[in-house]
Amino acid sequence: MVVVMSPDATDEDIAQVVTRVESVGGEAFVSKGVMRTIIGLVGDIESFHHLNLRTLRGVADVRRISDPYKLVSRQHHQQRSTVWVGPAGKQVPIGPDTFTFLAGPCVAESAEQTVEAARMAQSAGATILRSGSYRPGVAPHGFAGIGAAGLETLTAIRETTGMPVVTEVIDTHDVEALAEHVDMIQVSARDMSNFGLLQAVAQAGLPVLLRRGMSSTVEEWLMAAEYIAQRGNLDIVLCERGIRTFEQSTRNTLDISSVPVAQVASHLPVIVDPSHAAGRTDLVVPLSRAAIAVGADGIVVDVHADPEVALCEGQQALSGSELRALAQAVRQLPKTVGRLPARDLAR
Repeated sequence: MVVVMSPDATDEDIAQVVTRVESVGGEAFVSKGVMRTIIGLVGDIESFHHLNLRTLRGVADVRRISDPYKLVSRQHHQQRSTVWVGPAGKQVPIGPDTFTFLAGPCVAESAEQTVEAARMAQSAGATILRSGSYRPGVAPHGFAGIGAAGLETLTAIRETTGMPVVTEVIDTHDVEALAEHVDMIQVSARDMSNFGLLQAVAQAGLPVLLRRGMSSTVEEWLMAAEYIAQRGNLDIVLCERGIRTFEQSTRNTLDISSVPVAQVASHLPVIVDPSHAAGRTDLVVPLSRAAIAVGADGIVVDVHADPEVALCEGQQALSGSELRALAQAVRQLPKTVGRLPARDLAR
């Protein structure tokens, strides 16, 4: 069951609902988004019915949700949500009315490399920079990023370009420091089920980019988002990045059907990462076109000035003619499915 508060509900109104729920032994989880506050209830449903919560000041609606993911379900929020990323005056939307292009180097290798990739991304039409300072890898001897030094670089790039920045966190101990430098926190596919990290990220006060686990169902993906929402953060963007199958011609199999499936089940925005799905430069543009056609709310791709010498994921990073082809697709195709460029609605 969820309680939807009216836009003008005060903190006292919210506290009154929480107190009433706790009086019958229930738990109330308050989640605040940009436009609304939702209170998820856990406990005896019949007891909640006798509380007459609809009569309380500031309550807009009370709904019983059958989905196991209550707060991110579309059952209680029919209109799909928009998540705004960035500081006031420079916020970029990710949601149903726009198409948002995120791009940048998979991981920051140096200040010079990151700056150059950011400029390439912005020239191609990207409005949000994605780059990692910390990189989780399968191989312990692989390049793991430049750590805290990369955060300073990302901050400088944000000031220079005006682009909001999203970067990945891999340790709960890094969340607080990272939140001081970026505008959105990314949770990797490998950490989608790291529930302690999800809770820590939720409390950082920033939008969250949640990547689908490589062997996760859509429901498991949404349940991970529910962990974040239950800790008070509804500003969540889902990212489909391919799942593990028996097929070996690509790194992962892009589950393009998961985009409309997740959009029907949840009000959260859904974007696609064709770079990590394919693991091949030649497939990034075709898969990006497919993502646009199926109704994705955006894409995120890897960009590198010299992919052949990249320390990370060079085989899937775009540059030169491939990046120009993607830029053209991003300019032309979204409008054919009724989407505006995110920069047109930036605020």
